Amino acid sequence: MHAWLCENPVGVDALTWKEIPTPAPQKGEVLIEIQAASLNFPDLLIVQNKYQMKPELPFVPGSEYAGIIRAVGEGVTHLQVGQAVACLSGTGGFGTHTIAPAKLCMPLPAGFPAVDAAAFIMIYATSHHALIDRAQLKAGETVLVLGAAGGVGTSAIQVAKAVGARVIAAASTDEKCALCTSIGADATINYSRENMREAIKKLTDGKGPDVIYDPVGGDFAEPAFRSIAWRGRYLVVGFASGPIPALPFNLALLKGASIVGVFWGDYSRREPQANAAMMAELAQWYAQGKIKPVIDSTMPMKDLKAAYAHMGSRNVKGKLVMVN
Repeated sequence: MHAWLCENPVGVDALTWKEIPTPAPQKGEVLIEIQAASLNFPDLLIVQNKYQMKPELPFVPGSEYAGIIRAVGEGVTHLQVGQAVACLSGTGGFGTHTIAPAKLCMPLPAGFPAVDAAAFIMIYATSHHALIDRAQLKAGETVLVLGAAGGVGTSAIQVAKAVGARVIAAASTDEKCALCTSIGADATINYSRENMREAIKKLTDGKGPDVIYDPVGGDFAEPAFRSIAWRGRYLVVGFASGPIPALPFNLALLKGASIVGVFWGDYSRREPQANAAMMAELAQWYAQGKIKPVIDSTMPMKDLKAAYAHMGSRNVKGKLVMVN
């Protein structure tokens, strides 16, 4: 097998494409022949030694992937050789094969393409957990999605629309705003040329959004939070822009608002039954056509460094997927 090895987590340039022995699955594990693997923001942080999870060196990055099971370890009875699965295991995806814990594998129904499957779990699980579990979003409420044209942003638009909410999508270009409209957003804000607070006020008749979904952080967090509705819920999803904002607590007091943390990874570990039910609902929504990953482009696995550069350009719309 071949894989991208991180032997020194100082950045993307230190990754090397190497031939290594194909491992055999141990108890509770499966060997997956990888067909597709998506590129997520944590995949950049982890090779820079900036992510909360710090795997033992050397490791193969690539948190999320899909493929075919080629061998099963002892005790694995619910998965079979030849079965198509998707998996989000944190590492291992950027190669031709990987070992994965069987309990983390999501069996794929017929007609679920590997490219979609590789771009599915992280973004939709994050957005479903955020909007429905943490924010208790209801039909008729208004959601403001920041960074709306990215992977989690596009999934948030679709999840919010699936439960009957109104969506305002905020993005940095007219092209990205048009993409958001095409997948269901009711209104858009181009925050590179519009005043965020004035635009939100106009689009909500002064009321403000009931829920703000923020995977970006940085400079737009405070103006967005100042615009939130009474009893609004501000979802802290991530900090893709880099800086972690500091919000004045008096704003939460004045609006009766909640600042709500979203950490789907720990939720899935701490509440596995609830997470399994959520994933089943998401798979059903996919089958019904309510949600579908937005794929910016697919690239050969050997072009991973170019894919990282494309992601860093901030021009990606939806998800980048590497294919073997």
